[in-house]
Amino acid sequence: MVLLVTGVAGFVGAHVAQALLARGERVVGLDNLNSYYSPALKQARLARLQQQAGFSFHQLDVSNPEALEALRQAEPDICGIFHMAAQAGVRYSLKDPYVFAGTNVCGHVAVLEFARRLRRLDHLVYASSSSVYGGNTRLPFSESDPVDRPGSFYAVTKRSAELASVAYSHLYGLPQTGLRFFTVYGPWGRPDMAYYSFARAIMAGEPVTLYEGDALARDFTYIDDVTRAVLAVFAHPPAPDQPRILNVGNDRPESVRHLVSLLEQHLGRKAQITLQPRPGADVERTWADIRAIRALTGWQPSTTLETGIGHFVSWLRESGLCD
Repeated sequence: MVLLVTGVAGFVGAHVAQALLARGERVVGLDNLNSYYSPALKQARLARLQQQAGFSFHQLDVSNPEALEALRQAEPDICGIFHMAAQAGVRYSLKDPYVFAGTNVCGHVAVLEFARRLRRLDHLVYASSSSVYGGNTRLPFSESDPVDRPGSFYAVTKRSAELASVAYSHLYGLPQTGLRFFTVYGPWGRPDMAYYSFARAIMAGEPVTLYEGDALARDFTYIDDVTRAVLAVFAHPPAPDQPRILNVGNDRPESVRHLVSLLEQHLGRKAQITLQPRPGADVERTWADIRAIRALTGWQPSTTLETGIGHFVSWLRESGLCD
């Protein structure tokens, strides 16, 4: 199969591409290699992929329809799309909402336009986010819950992408599944994520900033479990006019203070903790109801936070990316 992975130099995209290549698939990857966080990390992920047979890379922006059309002409036999490209960062969306609208909304529509013109497309799997649950207080978060109270502009753009996919499934019969990821972490992760920035601060002897109160918790989901979920879902395309949304989480919220204690244990250093009020864009607690994806695919996360943080710390020390 010829499979397209957008955001292929990103955290999830690189892992998905790696798994597909290991399976013997031909992978076409694209990424704009933007500088939201260190391009050196993106280049390092990309270099690992470029060492393998069956991988080709195109540096382009998903919000550029002309570039995508040129790619379609060059690769007309793409039969599956893993659309992982996005502008990430809940708090960053408050500073520059335009770039989020460009990548996460216009870019998503451009990928949908690209997809509907592919003659052999079997399934489009795209990355959404648990952020769409916004101000919901009923736990765990279920795919059937209302999602009309976004807590950030980032959440607005991801929900807009989901709605665009519903429309394209209805209009053009595109078989699609959106995956609402819950706090993905692990080796090769994003430096702007809390677990990564906490680890670097502890190693450097710098303060770790936590929000006040003990209730802050996240459904931390290890990257290898997420990758297995993405591939499992891809193997189960929905009917062309029945778009799907599925949660991908660990089904186990863990306190952020517990996360810090695990980092302290694995790093062998105590954190210097400072407290500040929780900003409005950050929800207090997330928890994924994963019954739907389990029923569809049999997928079940298998990595505890204790194990996953251990793997992450080992990688961070060996990678030299903690400086």
